[in-house]
Amino acid sequence: MNVMTDTNKKVAFRDPDVDEAERADENGCIPLTPRKIPDGITESDERRFWSVVSEDLSDEQKARIATPARTFPRQEAVLAVHWHPEHVPMDLIRRRIDATFPDRKTELIIPTQHNELMHYDDYTGVEVDCYSQGFNQKVQLLLHFESERAADAAVLKEMLAHTFKYRSSQLFDFIRTLTDPAKERLDRAARETGANPALVDFVRAYVGKIADLMDRRADRIPTRSIKNKILRNFFDTLRPDYGDALIDRSQTFLTAVKKIVKAHFPPQYFYRTSEVIEEARSLSAGIVIPHPEQFWPVLLADYDVDGIEVWNPQSHQYTQFLISVLKDKNRRRAGAKRPLLIFMGDDTHMAEKTLVPADQKPEKANREIGHQPAWDDLTIRKVLIMANSGRRQVIAAYKERLAAG
Repeated sequence: MNVMTDTNKKVAFRDPDVDEAERADENGCIPLTPRKIPDGITESDERRFWSVVSEDLSDEQKARIATPARTFPRQEAVLAVHWHPEHVPMDLIRRRIDATFPDRKTELIIPTQHNELMHYDDYTGVEVDCYSQGFNQKVQLLLHFESERAADAAVLKEMLAHTFKYRSSQLFDFIRTLTDPAKERLDRAARETGANPALVDFVRAYVGKIADLMDRRADRIPTRSIKNKILRNFFDTLRPDYGDALIDRSQTFLTAVKKIVKAHFPPQYFYRTSEVIEEARSLSAGIVIPHPEQFWPVLLADYDVDGIEVWNPQSHQYTQFLISVLKDKNRRRAGAKRPLLIFMGDDTHMAEKTLVPADQKPEKANREIGHQPAWDDLTIRKVLIMANSGRRQVIAAYKERLAAG
């Protein structure tokens, strides 16, 4: 299938079986009617679905994970306290880290799976979704522990289980929006992306198949796989049958729908930020606010935390400003409270690295556990020196806090 890119027309799809005179509609949009979608669930639908939700890794995937595309032999200090193992085994992640930083001398490496405690060597971590009532917004916290302290965290584990289940329910809202459907949401997404009715119908048909497969196989689907990305990854498996042009447009439309669903997802059912902090402190956890640029009022809340992430691959517009803010906060609280530490997070999602390169999102696939280039940026280093901070200082100070409780 080809894509027409006439500058006087909206970009759409070309059906080779339609005469040129019939292609453009009254809006100048050239519609596409995809070839007939097979009725019901086919064997290929089943195969695609299980390839997306399965946590089993092929030998090729294992090799891809264990072998990084880039290495950093000159980096001797590795600070990695914001990254997501997802379904990738820790032994493969360890091999990747060893290959990425072969000459490291000091390290602090703690996984932070979404709403699920996971450990790496002597440390355990989690990234928690919670709700800040003061500014009516979902925020996130990174919690870090020495693993012994997290072993008996019964209340926190129950809180995380509730949060995990609620966050996972967003996928079902996403699916219902397309299959029910929520017409206003779909119309808005179609307007924003230029999706024509044929494209919307195509997407809805396959999302319906996904919903059917999830209902039929609910007892066999790994809990950790219940994420919005099921839809994105399933549609990528359709590329050999339908071509990149149609699937790219489908993904654009799906992304727009997902953003609308997220905007309407009520955060009030998460635990309050203060409740999560209180429970974490009772377990002597360290607490860091990740990517505050995405919910900046959190900087004004004066929560009891150990530090703030000033750089992240998706939140780095105000890094120098945030360093200055922390420096000023520490000056004003000197002697009264422990200084806030300056963190940077790579926010690596290891599942992205299990995908074939053609299906990976480059902005996510290029992330690497422990690699935060801003530490070595000359302009940012100048500001860090003025704030008496750097990777080694943060590693030493945070390890001390986690040990002391």
